[in-house]
Amino acid sequence: AGSFKAVRREDSTSLGTASAFTSVHPPFPSPSLESDFTVGEVLGRGAYGTVRLATEKSSGKQYACKSILKSKLVSRSDVEDVRKEVEILNLLTPHGTIAGILRAYEDSAAVHIVMDYCAGGELFERIVSRGVFSERDAARVFAQMVDMVRHCHSLGIMHRDIKPENFLLTDATDAADLRACDFGLSVYFKRGQVFESLVGSAYYVAPEVLQRRYGPECDLWSLGVVLYVLLSGLPPFWGRSEQDIFQSILRGALDFETPPWPSVSPEAKAMVSSLLHRDPAKRPSPSQILAAPWLQRHGGASDRPLDSIVIARMKNFAAMTKLKKVAVFTAAHFLSYDQIQGLRELFKSFDQNGDGVVTLAELWQGLREHQPDIDLQAVERIMQDMDVDGSGGIDYEEFLAATVNLTQLEREETFIKAFRHLDKDGSGLLNVEEVRAAVSMLGSISEEEAQALIAQHDQNGDGLIDYAEFVAMLRDRDTSSTSSHFNRTLAQLSQQSVALRRQATELHT
Repeated sequence: AGSFKAVRREDSTSLGTASAFTSVHPPFPSPSLESDFTVGEVLGRGAYGTVRLATEKSSGKQYACKSILKSKLVSRSDVEDVRKEVEILNLLTPHGTIAGILRAYEDSAAVHIVMDYCAGGELFERIVSRGVFSERDAARVFAQMVDMVRHCHSLGIMHRDIKPENFLLTDATDAADLRACDFGLSVYFKRGQVFESLVGSAYYVAPEVLQRRYGPECDLWSLGVVLYVLLSGLPPFWGRSEQDIFQSILRGALDFETPPWPSVSPEAKAMVSSLLHRDPAKRPSPSQILAAPWLQRHGGASDRPLDSIVIARMKNFAAMTKLKKVAVFTAAHFLSYDQIQGLRELFKSFDQNGDGVVTLAELWQGLREHQPDIDLQAVERIMQDMDVDGSGGIDYEEFLAATVNLTQLEREETFIKAFRHLDKDGSGLLNVEEVRAAVSMLGSISEEEAQALIAQHDQNGDGLIDYAEFVAMLRDRDTSSTSSHFNRTLAQLSQQSVALRRQATELHT
């Protein structure tokens, strides 16, 4: 089923395609695709371009490169969709259910999105070849899709086009995992926001979307349609034309009588029925779905309590040492537009009055959307740890530092820029005074306290933080122990540290 999107008349005017994308979108990182990757065979073709196999020159790892031709971007709506898809992929990456983005490039002909490579093909093709899934296999596949929706909704993203064609399999085996791969119709949403644009795919679109008054619950309806397809091999709503399908959806009559439904368990049918409820407010949330006995019994979901990705990142930031907090805060300033725009939208969803500061009440209200049972004391602790400057509120920069995906910081140019910003004398080393100055945003500290902070990350015991140790600190998720990654790459990073000091010396002579 092809996706559709209603386009406003004023959006359909042709643009000068050679400059249409860059005229409305800040440029992507300057290195070219070919300088970092060897691009090979075509994996697939679509209306806007091709997907090719790309091998990273530095690591030999294989990725999929989605190249979108600028000549195909003939409206402002097309341009905006591409820009937003890159932003949203950066926000959602990494996650076990997402074909995550590694990097995006732009040249005169196309926008290139380098993503995780999934060798198993589309889930749709697997359904066609197998016909009907057993309940156990259906539960395992379905649980991964639900977890993807939970992840998206927790970050304020509504997918709007959930269907088997938009999921890839990691390999060709029956045990392959799923990865969502297409976010071209996804959109940011805020609590209570009502959407009116008609988007989606005919068989999977929710009735409230057809009625042009909907919210993120439309994704739950689509999940229900997918589960129906997995268990029966057929969609629940049929028609000879798109309009006939829409009418069938609006009537909403479910067939549980035709084989194989008589042999499907009552619990599985109840799950389908709950997701295809006419009232969006009565559909179960992703967390409730994952906790359902049917999924638990078939091993499709863990019984471990799920922590919101937003809360998990905030807790991770809270657990960092003061020096690492400052390093993350600094490095986040050097991320590109497309890497952080999604977090800017997430910040707006917390900042209900739009004054640029998230108060304790706004933070509590926002976090309760992610974890309804979170108590005020826990929110107060999170607030205290996120409020870097002690103002009593969380501004956008503090929110960014606390919620940024740390893997986005792991680019050499980001490390270098952040280190140079903190290395005021350009020596290639962070000394006690520079650490005191950096941490001053968290409050004044003594020389002894600065020395103690340095000692936490000083791998060679010289009383200073060199570039290699700075990188190890940022990469190490558990700063209380020595980074195993540091041990593996010490020689390489030490060379970089020496080179950085040499560059600094040359600049000062």
